[in-house]
Amino acid sequence: MATSGKNEALGFPTLKWEEDELDTRPMPLHELPRQVGIDNAMAIIAKHHERIAKAITIFWGTRDCVEYIEKMVLSGGDGLGNNRIGFKPEVVSALLSLVSLHQLDK
Repeated sequence: MATSGKNEALGFPTLKWEEDELDTRPMPLHELPRQVGIDNAMAIIAKHHERIAKAITIFWGTRDCVEYIEKMVLSGGDGLGNNRIGFKPEVVSALLSLVSLHQLDK
C-alpha cells in the first residue's frame, strides 16, 4: 500500500474525503425513490407502446393492473385479442419492474 509520501513524490495529491461531499454522489438505482422507478419504467413503455402505457396508467393502483401486465408478458397479447410478436428486452424489464413496484402498494 502506498504511503502519502510516495503519492506526493509521484505528483498525486493525497485524497481526503469530506463527509459532506459524499451526499453529492449519484444514487445507486436501488436507492432511488420508488416513484422514480415507476416513472422510468413508464417512460420506456410509453416510448415503444403508448397505448399500453395509457392502459397501465388507468389500471395503476387496482388489482387488475398486475394481472394486465402479466397477461401481456406471458400470453403475447394485450388481453383484448390483439396478438403481438413480442416486446423488446427493455420493455419486458420495465413491465416486470412495474409489477414489483405495484406489489409494494398492497
